[in-house]
Amino acid sequence: MSGGTTKSNDFDQTFFVLHIVYCSVNNSLMKIAFFSTQLYDKKFFDEHNASFRYTLDYYETSLNEKTVNLLQDVNAVCVFVNDQVNRPVIEQLAQRGVKIIALRCAGFNNVDIQAAVDNNIHVVRVPSYSPHAVAEHALAMIMTLNRKIHKAYNRVREQNFSLNGLLGFDLFGKTVGVVGTGNIGQVFCSIMLGFGTKVLAYEVRPNDALIKTGVQYVDLNEIFEQSDIISLHCPLNEHTRYLINDHSIQTMKKGVMLINTSRGGLIDTKAVIDGLKSGIIGSLGIDVYEQEEKLFFRDLSENIIKDDVISRLGSFPNVLITAHQGFFTHEALTQIAKTTLSNLKAFEKGEALVNEIKL
Repeated sequence: MSGGTTKSNDFDQTFFVLHIVYCSVNNSLMKIAFFSTQLYDKKFFDEHNASFRYTLDYYETSLNEKTVNLLQDVNAVCVFVNDQVNRPVIEQLAQRGVKIIALRCAGFNNVDIQAAVDNNIHVVRVPSYSPHAVAEHALAMIMTLNRKIHKAYNRVREQNFSLNGLLGFDLFGKTVGVVGTGNIGQVFCSIMLGFGTKVLAYEVRPNDALIKTGVQYVDLNEIFEQSDIISLHCPLNEHTRYLINDHSIQTMKKGVMLINTSRGGLIDTKAVIDGLKSGIIGSLGIDVYEQEEKLFFRDLSENIIKDDVISRLGSFPNVLITAHQGFFTHEALTQIAKTTLSNLKAFEKGEALVNEIKL
């Protein structure tokens, strides 16, 4: 009788161990398809996935109506700024059993949220990763354009030590207009105050803490009329699309510096080109571009660029273009990976989705 009890106990213990192993394996069964992935995406997500143990499938291609057919047996998709997550794509995702779309970015203008709701698909994002990364990149663009650092670098490499054409101006005492004072805009305002500039800001809901630091909230027309430098830090939506257009440019100070590290659709690029030609826009720095999904994050050095608009922009000596690089710091990529995987873990466990996008 005692022997039978021992065998029973052994069986129970074995079953318990197998059950734990099964649960452990089962917890790692969430399969996530990543689109528009680069080597750095794999590096950071693989590193931080160690504690989540999800199955991560990486696709270099972007998600759209053609590539959605690549998906098989996945629970979630992870997308970036240039993936096209419209209604037809979302309907295809729903048919394939996808229950959640995880954006590894803050902006979500490329996702049809209504279509996601209609198909019972949750959409989560990374609302804040490193606001310092983008704000500091905006500063880098300002300093580069102002002091002609990019030109000086190339000159010296060719043993040209002349200073002709490299004249800049003191930031101290200038007026900087900031459109949008969310997380990134707040950091940017603080940086500009540190340079001794007068900071004017526009936001639907002014930030009392910023006002106490010396930031002055005004309407958009005042920003356009008074600013020596204008930096855009607002989301792209139906109210902000082509915020910078023919009309707004005509109200700006002659020689204004315009910086956009937010979303390409905030500016009408053709209107900006006219502004550059007329001299109203004295210099332009963009880290985003309205048609960037066809260009950015790719090596096209051996290709002929068919986009005449960006080619024209690149021909101006007072224009600086970077390829959506503002977020690209170690701290930001770490936070993006952690937050994205945590969003998916919360969904898997049926917990509240604190970073869910809702209508």
